[in-house]
Amino acid sequence: MLSRRSDLAMEARRIWSEENPGELEGAEEETRSDRGFSVVTVRVTGDRAAEELCKPKGTYVTVELGRFLRREDDAFSDGAQVISGVLRRLLPEGEGTVLVAGLGNPSITPDALGHLTVKNVLVTRHLRERSPREFQGFGSVAAVEPGVLGTTGVESADLVEAVVKKIRPRAVIAVDALASRSAGRVCTTVQISDTGIVPGSGVGNARAALSRETLGVPVIALGVPTVVDAATLALDLAREAGSELDAQALRARSAGMIVTPREIDANVAGISRLIGYGIDLAMHPGLTVEDIDLFLG
Repeated sequence: MLSRRSDLAMEARRIWSEENPGELEGAEEETRSDRGFSVVTVRVTGDRAAEELCKPKGTYVTVELGRFLRREDDAFSDGAQVISGVLRRLLPEGEGTVLVAGLGNPSITPDALGHLTVKNVLVTRHLRERSPREFQGFGSVAAVEPGVLGTTGVESADLVEAVVKKIRPRAVIAVDALASRSAGRVCTTVQISDTGIVPGSGVGNARAALSRETLGVPVIALGVPTVVDAATLALDLAREAGSELDAQALRARSAGMIVTPREIDANVAGISRLIGYGIDLAMHPGLTVEDIDLFLG
């Protein structure tokens, strides 16, 4: 089992390969390019692989945001289309509402990804119900921001479950911030999986899971690493400099400290908009980025 846990399946698989000889059976990785974005798919199919990687069996797709971060021409539109395509492949087919759950604490910038993403989602369920003819070209989308236990007194999973029971969506898209074990992954990738999510697990504050087992509907988890474990960062920097530190002592002294980039405000704002537009394009296939700009504006 991994000595360094990561929310990212791609990263977890590579950490395992560094720590163990041979191949891990039941964990397949495939890399392709889509509109200039690198897309890495990890499929966890075996029980041993799930245990070794600390990941439920399922599909994990990581979109690397290099073009978007370099502000290349059409990178925002292309990136949103790439995310949209992944979501369409993972979402179950059929009619019905999709519920977008923006998880996290909006008062803490690295944890505000879900909150800001919901602001860029076109919610249409009420419009479809009231004017089905006028909005027949749109998908049915609802959104909820359950907040965090410390401010609401209620588990996020419980609030989402209550909404699911009320509106009976065909699927839930849960958006949350993740934790990486590599500084180079922070705010540079989007992971989309069909396995659900455990809010707060990456920073050692795991809450109740949102998954098909707990909610009764498929849950697509969409997350971005916004923080990195301080002790792991120090160990990696030391190794790059040719030094070795006492990992156990360092982790004890760091007391669970996490680190985030100084430009985290701009990063989270930009990536949450990209994700929100990706969800919109997936749910409303007839729209363009320009159309979404108009509706949200």
